[in-house]
Amino acid sequence: MSQECIFCRIVAGELPAHIVEEDEQTLTFMDIAPATRGHALVIPRRHTADLWEIEPEQLAAVTAAARRQSLRVRDRLGADGVNLINSCRAPAWQTVFHFHVHVIPRYLGDPLRLPWSPAAGDMGEIAAAAAELRQVAS
Repeated sequence: MSQECIFCRIVAGELPAHIVEEDEQTLTFMDIAPATRGHALVIPRRHTADLWEIEPEQLAAVTAAARRQSLRVRDRLGADGVNLINSCRAPAWQTVFHFHVHVIPRYLGDPLRLPWSPAAGDMGEIAAAAAELRQVAS
């Protein structure tokens, strides 16, 4: 546990949260700055900073809990869809440095929009990036 981490303090019961579900490995609670009705966060109980540091077992547990939450918002709040969002490090908009997944219910006509406008990319650059990613590390 990190004493400075707000999510660790929620796990420890030192800060209040509207908890939806908890198990041995994860905690699901409502986001206090919701994007839509029912927006929740799923975190591992054990502190880990981000996607690059989380252990595979923790990630699997968080993913399973996020799926359960996505089914709850569909079945109980009538969500028409859901976004699962993780931000890894400050350049990707991470602001709390304890791994977490946002479960954001989506409703037909809600005001949320993608943070970019999808458009066709440069096929040469796409192919070059793919080639670099396929290279075997030495």
